[in-house]
Amino acid sequence: MKLSYLSETLIGSEIVKLGNEIKEKIRQGERIYNFTIGDFDPSIFPIPQELEEAIVDAYRKHFTNYPIAEGNPDLREAIQSFIKDTEGLSYGMNEILVASGGRPLIYALFRAICDAGDKVIYAVPSWNNNHYTHFVNGEHVVVEAGADTNFMPSAASIRPHIKGATMLALCSPQNPTGTTFSKEELEAICDLVIEENNTRSENEKKLYVMFDQMYWHLTYGNIKHYDPVSLRPEMHHYTIYIDAISKVFAATGVRVGWALGPATVISKMKAMLTHIGAWAPMAEQKAVAQFLGKREAIKNYLTNFKSEVEERLQRIYEGFIKMKSDGFPVDAITPEAAIYLTVKIDLTGKSNPDGTTLTSQSDVTAYLLNQASLALVPFSAFGADKNSPWYRLSVGTCKKEEIHEVFGKLREALSVLQ
Repeated sequence: MKLSYLSETLIGSEIVKLGNEIKEKIRQGERIYNFTIGDFDPSIFPIPQELEEAIVDAYRKHFTNYPIAEGNPDLREAIQSFIKDTEGLSYGMNEILVASGGRPLIYALFRAICDAGDKVIYAVPSWNNNHYTHFVNGEHVVVEAGADTNFMPSAASIRPHIKGATMLALCSPQNPTGTTFSKEELEAICDLVIEENNTRSENEKKLYVMFDQMYWHLTYGNIKHYDPVSLRPEMHHYTIYIDAISKVFAATGVRVGWALGPATVISKMKAMLTHIGAWAPMAEQKAVAQFLGKREAIKNYLTNFKSEVEERLQRIYEGFIKMKSDGFPVDAITPEAAIYLTVKIDLTGKSNPDGTTLTSQSDVTAYLLNQASLALVPFSAFGADKNSPWYRLSVGTCKKEEIHEVFGKLREALSVLQ
């Protein structure tokens, strides 16, 4: 049966597909160390108690009707105050749009800005930019980022493609890499955007930056988060931020996100979402509006939450570096932010005990799952080359007591390869 061109050509989420395969193995009784999902085990990382109580209270007060299309005024006021206090960003009420998490906001932004054939610049690996570009039938302008830049795009790599582009999709801290932009690099990228837009007439479409900062609270050590408008105030005209409570409060299922940007763009995104109906639930909006005002509770939650995530990332990073020093073909990038660690497992060409050779990276991924019970997401799921030996490792469901077991299984599985 013939369907639309989009449905015929759209690729489903590779991460969801892999996750479903792992869930089936677990359902059948297999012990799997699942580091694939960019989510949290609530038994390990619960949402803040104050937020949970506010949600329950909002339902008991019967906040179950439709919310305002752009987000309830009390929530947008709370977001306005929160971002001013925590990030130093000043946005008007008509420059803030609320939805059910980041995804519908990203989709609406692509739809609001991009026409078929428009150039969309994004780096790989990165989360879902290839699919959103496909949604709008845009021209994929892919910038390859490697270990030399911690898998973050650079101004030098973007510059050759910027002429005539409509959107530049950036993310920091980055999903899947857990790495960040330096101040100098992001400044250079902003200068490129401003320079390009100054060459365009009033009748020409500007180059807009989608800045996904979903993980910006979760930085570790001396790492600082930088954003376009704070570095270059003129970027206010061209930047649309995507943010949410999903990661910062381990609240992926609560579904409250927001976009910040120029009122003209935000109004068009709002119009699109009125037809899609992707608003955050009324009760959750009421609860988040109340919770964002509790700065001390937020500070206390983040202190413990970040400490627990960082400990897991650091211990696993050290485990990979120890394996590397012991001669195993593995590596890792120093963790900077988010809940992710970038790891390298380069086994292509090696043979396992039954005599079969791991001829592709997909063979390696399957071998890790079947022989080490280790589930990771290959960077190929984020647009990188299918033979890239790099993986995303997520610690959102990681039990600290299992880390030693994981490395025991991994060492054992790699030791038998020839």
